[in-house]
Amino acid sequence: MKKIITLIILAASAYSSMAQDTLKADTLWRMGGFFGVNFNQVGLTNWAAGGENSFSLAGIFSGTANYKKGTITWDNSIDLGYGLLKSGDNPFRKNEDKIDLNSKFGALAKGKFYYSALLNAKSQFANGFNFPNDSVVVSRFAAPAFITIALGMDYKPNDFFSLFVSPATGKFTIVNEQRLADLGSFGVKAADTTLGTQGRKIRAEFGASLRAQYKQDVTKYLNITSTLLLFNNYTDPKADNRGNIDVSWETLITIKAGKLITTSIFTNLIYDHDINIPTYQKINGEKVQVGQGPKTQFKEVIGVGISYKIAGVKTAKK
Repeated sequence: MKKIITLIILAASAYSSMAQDTLKADTLWRMGGFFGVNFNQVGLTNWAAGGENSFSLAGIFSGTANYKKGTITWDNSIDLGYGLLKSGDNPFRKNEDKIDLNSKFGALAKGKFYYSALLNAKSQFANGFNFPNDSVVVSRFAAPAFITIALGMDYKPNDFFSLFVSPATGKFTIVNEQRLADLGSFGVKAADTTLGTQGRKIRAEFGASLRAQYKQDVTKYLNITSTLLLFNNYTDPKADNRGNIDVSWETLITIKAGKLITTSIFTNLIYDHDINIPTYQKINGEKVQVGQGPKTQFKEVIGVGISYKIAGVKTAKK
């Protein structure tokens, strides 16, 4: 935990230093970011109504570095997050774990339209478990990792909204853990015991994608960032699956209640037809897996804590 929180803090510090560098030659950059630590604690002693002690801590960092010169634009962003929860006598468990990198390069075509190339990479910091089973790892760094490379057209009518459409998108799912690859986790091809083959660590898909992003300081105290990513695979060997659309929709709302106090609301909705989610039932009082299949995944994180906003800074040739 200490290493991960330290990494987030160092990233914020490095980004802040970069944002204050005004010695760039012949360039124009807009840089900004947000760093926050949210925490919550419940302590109970002889509490007649019941309950248990709990403690949670989460760190998040979001930064942007956008370049524009003439007809060329280059937008970059990084989003990091990690959180831990301790409830009762249970050990610490992670309840947030995110690495999300984006880079988009564009050249003006006409008006508000740009020829663009997009690179996105997602993964996580630490091992994941399917609690209450905390002995079997179900995910780890680079298992999975998702990399998307796309060529297309970007529509940017203003500074806070963009719509990127690509008819040529490569999506790569990486499971850099042979045991998980053998199980077919996250949609890669599983091992075949009959043929004696191992599971594949990489799944490559080619198709079309759409990325819509809205990011704006609505007021002095309210900021909203929302990103919707859709992907349709042209090359799925199963014809019935080609109409399925992968969905990833993330929204972060931050509300400042003072100089350093901020409430943050984060939601993440995911649907991927290639990822099987276990279905459980209670049988004789025990949680038993009775099946699996694609399902809509949803996560919500609400926190109140200390935050620091790195104001947008321009660097340009003097």
